Amino acid sequence: MSAGLVHDYLLVMRGAERTFAAMADCWPDAPVYTLLYDSEECGASFDGRDVHTSYLQHLRPGQRGFRRLLPLFPAAAERLPVQQHDLIISSSSAFAHGVTPAPGATHVCYCHSPFRYVWHEEQRALDEAPRVLRPFLPPLLRRLRNWDVRASTRVTHFIANSEITRERIERFWGRDSVVIHPPVDVRRFAIDEPEGYLLVVCELVRHKRVERALDAARRAGRRMKVVGSGPDRERLERLYGGYAEFLGRLSDDELTRVYSRADALVVPNVEEFGIAAVEAMAAGRPVVGLDAGGTRETVIDGETGVLVPPDDAGDALAEALAETDFQRFSPDRIRAHAMGFSTRSFMERLSAYVEELTGLESRMLPNEPTGSGGYAVGVTR
Repeated sequence: MSAGLVHDYLLVMRGAERTFAAMADCWPDAPVYTLLYDSEECGASFDGRDVHTSYLQHLRPGQRGFRRLLPLFPAAAERLPVQQHDLIISSSSAFAHGVTPAPGATHVCYCHSPFRYVWHEEQRALDEAPRVLRPFLPPLLRRLRNWDVRASTRVTHFIANSEITRERIERFWGRDSVVIHPPVDVRRFAIDEPEGYLLVVCELVRHKRVERALDAARRAGRRMKVVGSGPDRERLERLYGGYAEFLGRLSDDELTRVYSRADALVVPNVEEFGIAAVEAMAAGRPVVGLDAGGTRETVIDGETGVLVPPDDAGDALAEALAETDFQRFSPDRIRAHAMGFSTRSFMERLSAYVEELTGLESRMLPNEPTGSGGYAVGVTR
């Protein structure tokens, strides 16, 4: 059986891209298809792979500018040349599930989330768009939503990265799915002495609600470090630069140190999964997050962190940050919880599920890969 692997766009190496790299490690001979590819930003993750891009690649957009091509992505995804394969395994947050397989081919989609801006965060898309473009955005989002539903019918089997994603797949597309939690590289983290700061690690875009964490830390009288970059960084730094230190993007080694020396990680948004929470726990640090979405699936309230009610998130976060003694948590116990999640586990569960569906065996390396990261707790049907 010939397999092809598809991802939306490979422009940076964040959670979805690291998950896809772990997926690709399951089938090292399979070609990769993506709308856009930046080999420098992706480092060695896909070196030596046969990578095919869409016709939009010649425009050479980077991470900062690729969103301007939004209206063109559906047609570009449909034209990716995957028809030679009996099996398509896609990794989709927006468009990869919309490829056009050959008649009779099997398409297994690992869904990070249905496209948030055309479904559950349409208003946020409008708020973030330049004012001059806002009148044109609603009809575009309606067209994308209609395309998204049609594209979902070309998928044979869905895998969700969390329970909240599984619920959205059923609500928006009317499809069933299984849950396989995504990969986090828990092995590269270690316990260290905390240095009294709180931490946020994410892309600085408005839907991550970083402002909520910063405001809660300010009200609690706690200092905070923010790791990440994005279109909202300038605004946040202008508003909270006196209370928080903005570190930008860090190398893996730098991020490991920052995690291990934090008092706690703050997750202020309802995440589909939330890889940062598992990374922090792998470094022995507790997590303060909402009792919803991914943190509900990964954080044990009172043992590996603190979960607060999502309907009063701002006040509840501020209260938790002010009143929690983070030194009472056991770093060893927290890390032991995180160590139950590994790249190898994710790859074994994913490849076993695909083999169950199609008979295709993976060709994983005998030892756990070093470049992908990885985490999974199992398949939930």
